[in-house]
Amino acid sequence: MPFASRFFALGVFALALALPAAAQVRLQVIHNAADPAAAVVDVYVNGVNTLDDFAFRTATGFLDLPANTDLAVAIAPGNSTGVADAIFSQTFNLPAGAYQLIATGVLTPSSFAANPDGRSTGFQLLAGLDAQVAGTGGNALLRVVHGATDAPTVDVRVNGGVVVNDVAYGDVTGYLPLPPAIYPLAITTADGGFVAGFEADLSGAANAAVTVLASGFLTPSANQGGAAFGLLAVFADGTTALLPGTVINGRLQVIHNAADPAASVVDVYLNNALLLDDFAFRTATPFIDVPAETALLISVAPGNSTSSGDAVFSNVYSVGQGSTTQLVANGVLTPSSFAPNPDGVSTAFDLLVNPDAQEASNTAGQTAIRVVHGATDAPTVDVRTGGVVLFDDVTYRDTTDYLTVAPQFYVLDITLADGSPVASFAADLSGAAGAAATVLASGFLTPSANQNGPAFGLLVAFADGTTALLPVGAEDTPEAGSLVLGVPAPNPMAQTGRVAFSLDTPGHVTLDLYDALGRRVAVLAEGSFGADRHEATLRTEGLAAGVYVLRLATEAGVRTRTVTVVR
Repeated sequence: MPFASRFFALGVFALALALPAAAQVRLQVIHNAADPAAAVVDVYVNGVNTLDDFAFRTATGFLDLPANTDLAVAIAPGNSTGVADAIFSQTFNLPAGAYQLIATGVLTPSSFAANPDGRSTGFQLLAGLDAQVAGTGGNALLRVVHGATDAPTVDVRVNGGVVVNDVAYGDVTGYLPLPPAIYPLAITTADGGFVAGFEADLSGAANAAVTVLASGFLTPSANQGGAAFGLLAVFADGTTALLPGTVINGRLQVIHNAADPAASVVDVYLNNALLLDDFAFRTATPFIDVPAETALLISVAPGNSTSSGDAVFSNVYSVGQGSTTQLVANGVLTPSSFAPNPDGVSTAFDLLVNPDAQEASNTAGQTAIRVVHGATDAPTVDVRTGGVVLFDDVTYRDTTDYLTVAPQFYVLDITLADGSPVASFAADLSGAAGAAATVLASGFLTPSANQNGPAFGLLVAFADGTTALLPVGAEDTPEAGSLVLGVPAPNPMAQTGRVAFSLDTPGHVTLDLYDALGRRVAVLAEGSFGADRHEATLRTEGLAAGVYVLRLATEAGVRTRTVTVVR
């Protein structure tokens, strides 16, 4: 049963005290002192053994006590015979209200690990003021108590966002209203370092008040083998439960799109351990699990490096819990040795952080695409198809939002803002239904001005790490293998032309023509063909001027080329 549901299933624990008729104080006592010598204690109030054999990680309900009256509270070992055996005592005089007394700390601090923030870890009763007995408006109320003596100042995060900030040992926070739900809690250091992950099931805790205590030791071996660190949830009726621990991960993909020839092959280190050996330009990893809310030191070194000490670039990143992030390597190592960016954007080597990546399309049967401008010497551009602007005013280092499109053929025209052409590419998304793709402007528009680095192209990267350069529309390139689709002749084409294709093995062939919006406008060849060179006729009557895609499909694979029709 979720710990939240137990709040409603158990009766209220009653303390047998002789109380005046008009009780004005409500008090809950919580045992969170992890010292093994205090695992079970007796609690005396004004000399009376009020809580006999009170165990670590248990609590009372809220007790009715007289206000403005001295209450001498004494803590003795569980086998005590009287208040004279007390190992700790303190007197409280409480005005009307609701309170919590929280036992924490250790009896002999010198025998335990010191607190990292220098706070005293001696046994004490923390006073949790302004305690709440219930939530309101259907919400749960949650407060946090830092009771782990060897743990540093921490933050509490939910889905990457800090909900409780800078809580040091001994601190008791105010209450945070939360709708009933299941919450992944990440405990992190102030700089984002991951400490532990837990799941808080508040789905049945509407109108409940919950105190969550950091409990036990981060390093039991340095603390007399005491209880291990956990989060203890305490409800107003005295119900307690340890929150289940979870491994909270984020997802990370790394894409190498830095065209500097000196960085064509690199080694990537994660927290000084080799993560990617000989990671080549225009390749990508699949999405992998990495610890969330943890400081990740990413170092990039030459491909022949021996350690992260050889790094030419280092930075610290953090991946949110449940988030899907891309790190895209871009830029050049020595900007002064390369052409400047036309828009004045820095071209220094960097890892672009894209925290909202998708591993699949959010729309069934469709393809999600985003664009990353990673060509250092290229100006702000638009990405168009069939004259329609898909992505507007994309500047170097920009990453666009995702656009959902039908899985088909497209001619992607890269243009200046005024529509002047830069380059055209054929994008075959016909097999990418349900996928998410990142299209990166890659390489240099003018290699001769950039140490003869790789020429400009569009690189597409998928979630599984597959990458490919899109075929160029303005410059056809030769193909190798058992299946060859020749260059259309003439190209550009005004009326009628020829398209040659060759097969090494016989098989069924379809040769189709698609327009820039992915619509099939002509079938040039279909049927069984022998292992030989073949030729099909392309007639352009009725076709508007523009760029079209030829697609040759056989059992051996698929080939595409672009052809421009002129009028």
